[in-house]
Amino acid sequence: MLTGANFDESTIDWKSLPDPDGEPVDHVSLSILNIDDRAKIVDVLFKFSANEKILMHRHTSTYTTFTVQGELRTYSTDGKLKDVRPAGVFKIGTPGEAHTEGGGDEDVIVYFSLRPYSSTDSIYEILDENLEVVQEMTFDDLKELNEELSK
Repeated sequence: MLTGANFDESTIDWKSLPDPDGEPVDHVSLSILNIDDRAKIVDVLFKFSANEKILMHRHTSTYTTFTVQGELRTYSTDGKLKDVRPAGVFKIGTPGEAHTEGGGDEDVIVYFSLRPYSSTDSIYEILDENLEVVQEMTFDDLKELNEELSK
């Protein structure tokens, strides 16, 4: 049995996620691992800061997550802790309620496999403080973002 092993993130090429205005989003970094044009799947590592929350959002397509390191915390729109997923937890998600996420007492690294039905279907929506959509992300949007981040 392996104990005390940690994920070595030193080889990951972390990038800043731009907000709707093009500025880096606070408390989140990402590394797009793969974009499958045929299956319309985007595989991404996200890193959320310890004891912080990212932008309010809503998933609008199916996805899976696997917590690689740390503890993923999910919060409802009123800020109450809704779910805790420690390292090693796999979850299948479907379109759902608005929420925010963040790390526990250390930065959390989570593998997301985003699975929209087509290249133009929404994957998730970024929401403002009134839960109004300020930005929609599609497969094509993430593909374009990956190209920009790779320059």
